[in-house]
Amino acid sequence: MPNIYNHIEKNKRETAIIMVLFILIISAIAYVFGNLFDPGYGGTYVGVALIFSGISSFISYYNSDKLVLAISGAKKVEYDEDPDLHNLVDNMCIASGLPKPKIYKINDTAMNAFATGRDPEHAAMCFTTGIVNRLEKRELEGVIAHELSHIQNYDIRLMSIVSILVGTITLLADWFTRGVFYGGGRGKRRSSSSSGSGIFLIIGILLVVLSPVIATLIKLAISRNREFLADSSAALMTRYPQGLANALKKLAMDTEILEAANGATAHLYISSPLKGRAFVNLFNTHPPIEERIARLESM
Repeated sequence: MPNIYNHIEKNKRETAIIMVLFILIISAIAYVFGNLFDPGYGGTYVGVALIFSGISSFISYYNSDKLVLAISGAKKVEYDEDPDLHNLVDNMCIASGLPKPKIYKINDTAMNAFATGRDPEHAAMCFTTGIVNRLEKRELEGVIAHELSHIQNYDIRLMSIVSILVGTITLLADWFTRGVFYGGGRGKRRSSSSSGSGIFLIIGILLVVLSPVIATLIKLAISRNREFLADSSAALMTRYPQGLANALKKLAMDTEILEAANGATAHLYISSPLKGRAFVNLFNTHPPIEERIARLESM
């Protein structure tokens, strides 16, 4: 019989496996590119790509929450502006033992919410006016617990790491493209047989085309996995899985598009805000909401 603890452990194991596979894919691509242009120096290419991507992402890591909130048009909500919402967040923070995050709102009738920040001490929760006004108390508690679970489980830090890995794959693809079209490659590569070079060139071009798509799909798979974990953690926090399940049912029936959301921020929301847009099923950042509801109702 599945329970909350089993769901959490299962999701943690699967996420760890995906992360390991992701790192292996990046290392393999860098190694192939490195040996294609400088035979024997594949390891150097791996190191340079990871270091450069890490440095470029370090600056944005400390400002990601401010950027996301600004892009979303979110406004900070003080206690006297919505004491009921603040009180619900206070109660869930006491239940979870987490420090209270800053609270923001997006003035939109679409129903959604997200959490952002790099750790529990530097976190913010954002709600649309639609979700605050249209959910009942126990349902909104479930949503708050879900977002607090993302903070508690360090999901946003995880997604920052994933973004670095995706950036590295894109960077490697760009390096290869420049090498092909602008005379990259060293003397060793030029002296190799034309048939061997042609085979490596075909493999390289395929990697350039496919690697960013594969990286994006892996990123989405990790994001989907974290939603299951946050649902399970929220049920553990509230001790009432049906509250979040009922909230998700209402979110599933909401057909409004959240205009403030985009492809860069969609994975942060409790449900996909890109309803009705092209390729939404293939590149959906969330698992099927029906499956999430079924898991909660089985607890």
